[in-house]
Amino acid sequence: MNSPSPQPSRPALSPRPAVTPGADLEAAPGPGFRLARRLQSIRPFEVMEIVKQAQARIAEGRPVIQLSIGEPDFTAPEPVLDRLAACVRDGRTGYTQAMGIPRLREAIAGHYASRYGVNVDPARVMVTAGASAALTLACLALIDHGDEVLLTDPSYPCNRHFVAAADGMPVAIPVGPDVRFQMTEAAIESHWGPRVRGTLLATPANPTGTSIPFDELGRIVEAVRSRAGFTIVDEIYLDLFYGWNGQARARTALELGDDLIVSNSFSKYFNMTGWRLGWLVLPPALVPGFEKLAQNLFICPSALAQQAALACFEPATLAIYDERKASFRERRDFLVPALQAAGLAVPAVPDGAFYVYADCSASGLDSTTYARELLLQADVSLVPGTDFGQADPDRYLRISYATAMDQLVEAVARIGRFNASLNSR
Repeated sequence: MNSPSPQPSRPALSPRPAVTPGADLEAAPGPGFRLARRLQSIRPFEVMEIVKQAQARIAEGRPVIQLSIGEPDFTAPEPVLDRLAACVRDGRTGYTQAMGIPRLREAIAGHYASRYGVNVDPARVMVTAGASAALTLACLALIDHGDEVLLTDPSYPCNRHFVAAADGMPVAIPVGPDVRFQMTEAAIESHWGPRVRGTLLATPANPTGTSIPFDELGRIVEAVRSRAGFTIVDEIYLDLFYGWNGQARARTALELGDDLIVSNSFSKYFNMTGWRLGWLVLPPALVPGFEKLAQNLFICPSALAQQAALACFEPATLAIYDERKASFRERRDFLVPALQAAGLAVPAVPDGAFYVYADCSASGLDSTTYARELLLQADVSLVPGTDFGQADPDRYLRISYATAMDQLVEAVARIGRFNASLNSR
């Protein structure tokens, strides 16, 4: 994550200016330094700035409710912690293979078989230092200078920055409530050009919590495949799919062929955000190249995190995770109608993850002003749409329900009072 230098506590949120193309990068941090020009296209991750300012208010004693950061309020369960402690005691802390320890690769492959009915050769599984490292490797391995990659707008901001860091050109396709803020076959076909190399999708997605219908995902994959392009599917929230439009269970893109690249992580469903552990499932022919790149860039993922993650796939641990998933679904089922009753429209009900993408335009405020005033007046922290793209960002707010139900109930009450105060002006 690109995060600005710490700022002193201040009474109001101050949005950072956008990066100006062609900005003077000769303004060096010290004698003899010049920042690389690729940084011109990479903006700070504003959600982290918002979280930092909310934390400053908490430090002042304010009763801030955080609905901003996408981090489960659950932590790793006891079986995972117990295995970590045992590995520390046993000294299993040395380097592992760059692809990850074989037992964990086998466990991940087994998870696809038992939960999704898809047979994956463990040799195709690469364990990574989080999904961020997974997507960084994928972009560096597949993208040459000037190659274009199709993404949705809105989308998780780091995805376009992974492309830019590989000297590629992210092409953000505006999508709205009519397609549930998701990629479509029609969008791929209308935006494909001679410089397009492939597409990077997320389903379920951040910031909207919506998924691509599986039949539509199949059409997208075929459209890209017919143009000899690559498809990367970020499935970090796949195990947090709650069902939608007749599809009761989650389905992995790996059903659609072994020429896709799928990324996932232990951060969200497995509640291990700070452990920095993820994985890729790769086409067989790409494994040697990815392994060579990982050896040179990362050496290996955390040995301790890998050993502990083996406990994630034990039946008793999976039962804990599924109970927590049910809790997230309960929160969603409460939050969506409650937000609408409080004056925030929800144009696409989320079917996964733990986000609601809400429309604040009826308030008369743009999303940045709304978020700032809500924090100052009601001590509720959420994220304006400006972090996620250029498609109506001033209209939308991302609200995370990765927090306890009593906190959500209080937050909605505060939002309702805040909206009522705006209407009375």
